[in-house]
Amino acid sequence: MEENVIVLENVWKIFGDDTDKAMAAIESRNLGKPEVLSEFGCVVGIADCSFEVKRGEIFCVMGLSGSGKSTMVRHLNRLIEPTSGKISVLGKDMRSLGADDLREMRARHIGMVFQHMALLPHRTVRDNVGFPLQVRGEPKSKRWEISQRCLNMVNLDGYEDRFPSELSGGMQQRVGLARALASDPEVLLMDEPFSALDPLIRRQLQDQFMGLSAELNKTTVFITHDLDEAIRIGNRIAIMKDGRIVQIGTPEDIVTKPADDYVRDFVEGISKLKLVFAHSIMEKIAKYKPARGENLAKSPRAHHGTDLDQLIDIATTTEQPIVIQNDKGKDVGVINKSTLLKGIQGGKA
Repeated sequence: MEENVIVLENVWKIFGDDTDKAMAAIESRNLGKPEVLSEFGCVVGIADCSFEVKRGEIFCVMGLSGSGKSTMVRHLNRLIEPTSGKISVLGKDMRSLGADDLREMRARHIGMVFQHMALLPHRTVRDNVGFPLQVRGEPKSKRWEISQRCLNMVNLDGYEDRFPSELSGGMQQRVGLARALASDPEVLLMDEPFSALDPLIRRQLQDQFMGLSAELNKTTVFITHDLDEAIRIGNRIAIMKDGRIVQIGTPEDIVTKPADDYVRDFVEGISKLKLVFAHSIMEKIAKYKPARGENLAKSPRAHHGTDLDQLIDIATTTEQPIVIQNDKGKDVGVINKSTLLKGIQGGKA
């Protein structure tokens, strides 16, 4: 069974002077965000949020500006204190940690990358990367050794003695990522780290981040307002609106089975060709009735994880339906031209 590294249970954050009264009213009278603002002058930042993140997973949280996604990620390392609810990271109850233990968690176990890197302008790239280690009291020789290794990871070797002002925006983002990796945290929190970059540089950094995450087995909560980015890098996606999580699922789930009109509007323009897979649209082979001229013995075979784009390529080479196989090579389903077209149109048979 996969280990849950991060667990949120019914977390609320209410900003204002009468948060206790507002929270009590929410619980007793089920007040909404507008009523809480009108009656108590309080703003609901996040509302009853729950999710789990497994070890090594990239969990994307997305939503429009003001949806609560950045507020929520700051609860994970207690940069923001929750009004109520439970937060567990690496098996530790974050709300119960004292000041010293909380500093230890931030310094050694939870790294954070912001949209604006806040690099120290008077320090070199090497010293910026090694700064968390300096705070921990590590000797200079160790700081430099680790900084060099992290800079190599993000392809910035040769820039060790440069200052931030001498780097491009994309290079500064890489310095920030290297700095977060320097303390070798198990958990990475990334708050829209690539959103200010040009599309080409952004895609390059996404590729680099995904490679590093897989190589180092980091557990990541990645905040973004860009659905394309969330779909590209996320193992699962949580979509937020007005402080609430309205849907959590794989990219395929989000695109093919939107929970409501809000999510449906998000995914309307997203191509399904790389997101919908054979197992989602196939008809079970036991129930399939071949049409005249169809012979499943002559059909091409494809793995159940084959995406629509690849299935289309296969379909253009044959008049027979495609037989889908499971991981053991057993025939489990069939996709014919009609099924494939329905999958392209709606992501489901």
